[in-house]
Amino acid sequence: MNNNFDFLRLLFAMFVIITHSYPLSGDKGWDCLGEITNGNLQFSYIGVKGFFVISGYLIFQSLLRSRNWVGYFWKRILRLFPGLLVVLVLTILLAPFVYESPMFYLENRKVYTYIIRNITLFQLQYSIPGVFDTNIYGSAINGSLWTICYEFFMYFLLSFLILFRSQKKLLGLLLWLVFGVFFVYHFFLSTSFPLHIYDLRSSHLSELGLFFLGGSLLAFLNYRVFPYLKTILVLSGVLIICSEVLVQDPFIFRILFWPVFIIGIGEHVTPVLSQIGSKVGDLSYGIYIYGFPIQQTLMHYFKFNALELMLVSLPISMLFGYWSWHVIEKKMLRYKNI
Repeated sequence: MNNNFDFLRLLFAMFVIITHSYPLSGDKGWDCLGEITNGNLQFSYIGVKGFFVISGYLIFQSLLRSRNWVGYFWKRILRLFPGLLVVLVLTILLAPFVYESPMFYLENRKVYTYIIRNITLFQLQYSIPGVFDTNIYGSAINGSLWTICYEFFMYFLLSFLILFRSQKKLLGLLLWLVFGVFFVYHFFLSTSFPLHIYDLRSSHLSELGLFFLGGSLLAFLNYRVFPYLKTILVLSGVLIICSEVLVQDPFIFRILFWPVFIIGIGEHVTPVLSQIGSKVGDLSYGIYIYGFPIQQTLMHYFKFNALELMLVSLPISMLFGYWSWHVIEKKMLRYKNI
């Protein structure tokens, strides 16, 4: 379909790379957006929340098209796990080039648990002793993987609504109810009653879940056919800017207006930008899962400053994203309707 979603996902993945360049290089400051907002908003925040908004919007539509749970989860598995498995395997194969430990690499028990724990999503292993131990940031190999756990949990939570997809009023009521539960918990209960579901923090889950569900609600409301869509887009953009400038804690405005603005841009057809997906593919997931280890590897060898790391790692990550999409992800998605 002709829209701007591939462009937005690409932009959001690049935002994450930009922000990560600062802590991974040891820079104590923020990215340029963080400097402007005194740390209240950084590019990676927009990138991750934007991913969740778009994911909630598109996954809800996929749920409505799915014949049953098996078909729904089969498509989710094909989209996430082949690319993830390949990056984990490549990490294990290439880690010896940055390994600095007196223990022989193949004798290190953490080498053998790295793929298994990370592919299960909910007991992540971020490091292998001897890999990146001397890096400025620390030994985390792929710190970006944590959000995938929360996204997959939202896939699972949303899946129960498939039972009611033929009953539109009930489906909408349940979706609003789930959003309300997340809203109440985040704003009124998360501090007093913190919960842990496997390795998931309830504060992160409620925060990311609200953006995901915001996208899902817009899909349910069939936002793309709203009258005066351009007017709504402009108005939501103005309200976002005003809330960021005038409100000390604008989170409630973010969950209300960001989904409207992001999906509005995504559904718009902009010359050139709307053709990015058809020209180069959807590079966003590959950029996201390869960017962190690429940046850590560059820091291991070159000790770049933040700007240097950003400028070098962005094109390399995009190349890996291109390779991941065309060699792994795109080919696996051919089996989604089996």
